[in-house]
Amino acid sequence: MKNETSITYFYILPFSGETRSKPFITAFFFLIYVVGVLINSSIITVIYLEVQLHKPMYLFICNLSIVDIFYTSVTVPKLLHMLLSGNHIVSSTQCYAQLFFFSSVAAVEEILLFVMAYDRYVAICDPLHYHQILSYRNCSLITIGIWTVAFLNSAVFIISVLNMSFCHSNVIHQFFCDAKSLTKTICRTSQLFIVVNLVEFLMLAFIPLMCTFISYFQIFSVISKMKTKESRKKSFSTCSSHITIITIYYGAGVMGYLIPPYSEVLDIIFNTIYTNLIPMINPIIYSLQNSNIQSALLRLVRGIF
Repeated sequence: MKNETSITYFYILPFSGETRSKPFITAFFFLIYVVGVLINSSIITVIYLEVQLHKPMYLFICNLSIVDIFYTSVTVPKLLHMLLSGNHIVSSTQCYAQLFFFSSVAAVEEILLFVMAYDRYVAICDPLHYHQILSYRNCSLITIGIWTVAFLNSAVFIISVLNMSFCHSNVIHQFFCDAKSLTKTICRTSQLFIVVNLVEFLMLAFIPLMCTFISYFQIFSVISKMKTKESRKKSFSTCSSHITIITIYYGAGVMGYLIPPYSEVLDIIFNTIYTNLIPMINPIIYSLQNSNIQSALLRLVRGIF
């Protein structure tokens, strides 16, 4: 173990020893990035242009697409630059900036998924007060609040990281500066870091997930009491996309925690799925399971061509 030191740069080492595969890896990430940005941009454009989609649910879907674009934009462009240039050195400022924005969009998505569950809860369990509870003003305030809380949380998290001591190698075996890989270079954690991580887990992961479960428990209770099969099917169809995305998101999160700390290859595979494939899949799920978005997308394509 080395003495405690102030690290001024990190050496990002993704896909070590895979020199022959670098062209394929570069093309793979570039393709995923372009496809993901195009699909999410299409969802945002359609929701913005279509007046009938100016509803709370679609506002939150639009925010989810913005988050998914940020997810890939925070990590992939820098990765492509490293793969093409061969320069894997990242300054500590760049590393912390990447960690800040990545943790911000992760926090936004976790809160946003709960808010989307609450939207479905109000729509199905209290439909008469839906427009009053989720008015344009309230939805705007909720959206601003989500992003504000996420950025403030990330700022406190970065401050807690800066207060820790580094004594291990400054090599990060990952394709971006993520918290798990960065903490491997730390030899002494601060009290602030422990407290911030505990509060983050409770406020941004555990509580939103529990509230989401409670919301869907109430939703399914109401749906099961509906008299006709058609009404039950229609109500459930409005929730199916969100349920699918929650299952994929938290399922991937649980898999990430189960990965052994010494398994760098599995960590890279997981982060590739989590930060690139899922953001590309999310809008596809919504476009496949939402007839309004499907028809709006078709009108947009016809208008272009």
